[in-house]
Amino acid sequence: MPQVSIVIINYNSGPFLAGCVAALGKQSFDDFEVLIVDNASSDDSISRLPPLPARFQILHPGANLGFAAGNNLAIAKSNAPWIATLNPDTYPDPDWLAELMAATRRHPHVAMFGCQQIEPGDEQILDGYGDNYHAIGAVWRGLKGRRPAGPLIEGETFAPCAAAALYRRDAFVAAGGFDESFFCYCEDIDLAFRLRLYGQLCVQVPAAKVVHVGSAITGRYSDFSVYHGMRNRLWMFVKNMPGYLFWALLPAHVLMQGGALLRSAFIGTFRPTFKGLVDGLWGLKAVVVARREIQNRRQVPESHIARALTWSPLLLLRRDAHIRPLPGP
Repeated sequence: MPQVSIVIINYNSGPFLAGCVAALGKQSFDDFEVLIVDNASSDDSISRLPPLPARFQILHPGANLGFAAGNNLAIAKSNAPWIATLNPDTYPDPDWLAELMAATRRHPHVAMFGCQQIEPGDEQILDGYGDNYHAIGAVWRGLKGRRPAGPLIEGETFAPCAAAALYRRDAFVAAGGFDESFFCYCEDIDLAFRLRLYGQLCVQVPAAKVVHVGSAITGRYSDFSVYHGMRNRLWMFVKNMPGYLFWALLPAHVLMQGGALLRSAFIGTFRPTFKGLVDGLWGLKAVVVARREIQNRRQVPESHIARALTWSPLLLLRRDAHIRPLPGP
């Protein structure tokens, strides 16, 4: 049994998938398998792959399951103690997996690890360094599109970006995996929120580097991404924000979602934003049912979650990376 199962969800990724596979063939840590889930692609992204070693397996579910269900499908077929999620438009550094596994030995109590994601063409510009969750329900990837002012530090952040992340399999399964109703977008932060409710932490590892093209397949401001982002932010807040924090922060979350709707009218994304909000509200009955189960299983107090949230409006406005020292044992 390999130590790591790397899962790649492919959907019409064109030449990116072959580049990602080639980069995996150069990893210095080689105790891994690769499960590629092809979500009924209509392009040649699978056929253009070279003959693959035995450690690579391609799964054909026969339909587009989305990112969440596609990962869950592959992970259910794996028994490796660690799961790495990797987008097809990423190119991991040769020591990417070795650095992540070294971090698991430094932090044996941690269940989630994130990477340093770099923009293509300029290794000084970040695609992101950790996913952050503001108390009002806003989410962002830290330092995206920015040049860091100094060396990146290893420390705790709210969530790893699942474009290149490592999860301890037992914790992933115990939390229920990715929420398949999300389909795509915010499912990684939602999973991290649930894992935190169950007492787990996330560490960012600056030495684990990947080049990430970013939204190469769906488009950053496409109707698809705008719709799912709007809907899933609402569901994530309602499902996961615990106890008194939910009621105290709900008015601010409503104002944030309303502001996003107003802004969309000026930037040309009103229709998918409005549809995402309406469908999010329409689906709240099932979300409330899920909330009851999640909160009944919660293992940490509200104060534990409050400490993990970002509260500073400046960090939100600047889209900074919120990295904190790990708490003591």
